[in-house]
Amino acid sequence: MSLSKNILRHMTGVAGATALILATSSLTGTLTTTARAADELHIGFVGVTSGPAAAWGTSNKRSMETRADWLNETGGVEIGGKKYKIVIDSFDDQKDPKLAIEGINQMISKGVHYVVGPNTDDGASAVRPDAEAKGVIYFPYAFPKELYTKPAKNAVLGMIANYQSGPAIFKWLKDNEKLQTLAMIAANESDALSQRDGGMAAAKAAGLKVVSGTVTYQSDTTDFAPILTPVIKSKPGAIYLAGVSPAHAPRIIKVGRELGFKGRFIATTGMDAKVLKEGAGDAANGFISVGGASTPELASPMMKEFVTRYTKKFGEYNDESNTKVYALDYILETLKANPKAMKDVNEFKKTIDSFSANNPFVNGGDKPNMKMRYVGMSSFGQKRQIFVPMVINEYRDGDFKTLFVGQAD
Repeated sequence: MSLSKNILRHMTGVAGATALILATSSLTGTLTTTARAADELHIGFVGVTSGPAAAWGTSNKRSMETRADWLNETGGVEIGGKKYKIVIDSFDDQKDPKLAIEGINQMISKGVHYVVGPNTDDGASAVRPDAEAKGVIYFPYAFPKELYTKPAKNAVLGMIANYQSGPAIFKWLKDNEKLQTLAMIAANESDALSQRDGGMAAAKAAGLKVVSGTVTYQSDTTDFAPILTPVIKSKPGAIYLAGVSPAHAPRIIKVGRELGFKGRFIATTGMDAKVLKEGAGDAANGFISVGGASTPELASPMMKEFVTRYTKKFGEYNDESNTKVYALDYILETLKANPKAMKDVNEFKKTIDSFSANNPFVNGGDKPNMKMRYVGMSSFGQKRQIFVPMVINEYRDGDFKTLFVGQAD
């Protein structure tokens, strides 16, 4: 069988000849995972790193690579009395569920048991059957509750969900700015429509009146004026951009301001301050979104060093990486707590309920309410979410400012 050009194009996590060997192994079966160096621990990433939503997955991939380099520089990670070099195997699924399935199966073929991603609802749902059947624990940045509630068992939510942050944002706006009315728009895609539905429920629970909630747009929309005009005519106090991508948000905000809307724009997806600045400038001031799991007050010396290393490596930083830094450490710390999980993901799942470790990325990370642990009982009825602080940001003059900090259980 010849090497697939598609797979070669996506193999970015392992360089040079090593990548060639692993790709050949996965396709021909002439090499097995035992041929890999015994002191290497491969962790996968399958997610979107190109197109309008590229910032979501790029921050994942870069966070993992930065953290892996740092750990390897200090001698690797000791698990069960043995030191391992961390290797990140990555695959760009281009926000395509079919490619996400291809990516997860590429990881399976290489013997990778732990994968970060995918970054979209469709992608995370698409890989579930193979992940559960073939022994992969994966950490999606996707919100469908069915991924994390029984009988689902192998997905662990890597961030704060919209149905956790949305109610907190709406309550804050009602309490602090007397918000009474809300409008919603969403891309005509399952991810965004699902988040819109969640936003509807959250708004109702907060006692807000939704004055416009049916307007949608196609993912290739370039002119948002016809989309926003009827929404703004409904005179909402704020507009919720359900499931909006980092590329679409500044376009929508800029057009909304040009049409005279003066209220808040809100998103429960992660954003990129640089993209907002370039695409909307001062028009984005006041935009509320879910931030990375850190603030200047929360950031420990280790988090600050992570930001410095990331910036040096890639020439820029994405606030969302304050959240994305966590997944790799959760995987490694759980493996340390139960080395049997290196070969058996069922052992990993057994460890989730009792797992606890000091959180190196926040000040006071040894305190019970700030420790690394698995949560999600309130949302899913089982612990299938990593704990990260719920940081809600406001964009202001080219950067994010912390609006408030909360928690999800």
